Amino acid sequence: VQLVESGGGLAQPGGSLRLSCAASGFTFSSYPMTWARQVPPKGLEWVSEIDSRGGVTYYADSVKGRFTISRDNDKNTLYLQMNSLKPEDTAVYYCIMGHWRSGPPNYWGQGAQVTVSS
Repeated sequence: VQLVESGGGLAQPGGSLRLSCAASGFTFSSYPMTWARQVPPKGLEWVSEIDSRGGVTYYADSVKGRFTISRDNDKNTLYLQMNSLKPEDTAVYYCIMGHWRSGPPNYWGQGAQVTVSS
């Protein structure tokens, strides 16, 4: 299993970024997928989840209405569109294979740094 995040960077408050996660080594279309974030030294914080077909999505209250999770099963890619960014969204964002809410993920990527600052 390989998960590679991209698209992070620096954004101003109120700005937007889109993260991508390229997946390989498993049947991507058969699994739900999760985005989580971490601000060291804190642990992983669940952000959003999408079902295997992309028809059902879930969001943490802190990002609801601002972030949109989506996927392209033909491209084996997971996305996170982040709008109306706030400084408190600054974190390393990870994509995780499958359903995840707590504990060590089974498979996750190397992470993408998102910094929101003026």
